[in-house]
Amino acid sequence: MPYVVLALVLILFILAVIWIIRTRNFFARLIVKIGEAESGIDIALTKRYDILTKLLDVTKGYAEHEKEIFTQTAALRSGSTLKEKEEYNSALNEAFRRINVVAENYPSLTADRSFKELQMSISDVEEHLQAARRAYNGNVSIFNQKLITFPSNIIADSMGLEPVDFFQAEEDKRQDVKMQF
Repeated sequence: MPYVVLALVLILFILAVIWIIRTRNFFARLIVKIGEAESGIDIALTKRYDILTKLLDVTKGYAEHEKEIFTQTAALRSGSTLKEKEEYNSALNEAFRRINVVAENYPSLTADRSFKELQMSISDVEEHLQAARRAYNGNVSIFNQKLITFPSNIIADSMGLEPVDFFQAEEDKRQDVKMQF
């Protein structure tokens, strides 16, 4: 009889150790996935920046003040934290708005084939950026849920893990779009 109890305790101990290892590995994989998703946002922002600079080159001949936008975006590109990436994203959105204003003032620019191709590229980049943000937020959601649910929160606490921030939309994009005809 004592061997049965000892075997049962040993089995429970082994199961607990396996669970601890699996949970720690799960958190480690999620941390890697969050980093990978954040890198995806970086890649999309870099591609967006590259297309923006090409678009600026096309529009540069039409309006001299676009140099200011190029300088601002180049300075903002160096951001590395999620908050800095959100600020960089807002600045790029503002740059795109300015370029569109210039395009509206120069009808020959909007008729240019290069300009139209770049606008199509921007649309494609925006879709990739949205997908990267969704992937990032999906991984963050799983990670944060595991941090607060029992029993995985015990392992998370022992690893010193903290919740990760979601990629947030800019405040002006949370407002309803006003359509005027």
